[in-house]
Amino acid sequence: MSVIAFRMKLRPGCQDEYQRRHADIWPELVALLSASGISDYRIFLDESTHMLFAIQTVAGESSQALGQTEIVQRWWAHMADLMDVNADYSPVSVPLREVFHMT
Repeated sequence: MSVIAFRMKLRPGCQDEYQRRHADIWPELVALLSASGISDYRIFLDESTHMLFAIQTVAGESSQALGQTEIVQRWWAHMADLMDVNADYSPVSVPLREVFHMT
């Protein structure tokens, strides 16, 4: 198992819609994430900066290959109006390095 953390940026004024869309996350997307080894996925919002902080627990080293799937690409397009995105609608994402872990 590995833990992956990254940050993304939400556009100002989009918090409620972002939460609404995630409350209605597509079951087929959840199934894909689970089948790909993601056992825990959390996203936190810093309301003062509109930064989203995501943490995934993944069986294996990475979940990056999921971006090649049709369902993830459709989700990205669905969310693109709310976030800073790349040309392919993937969220602009910056990996975060772990600097402390209390066990």
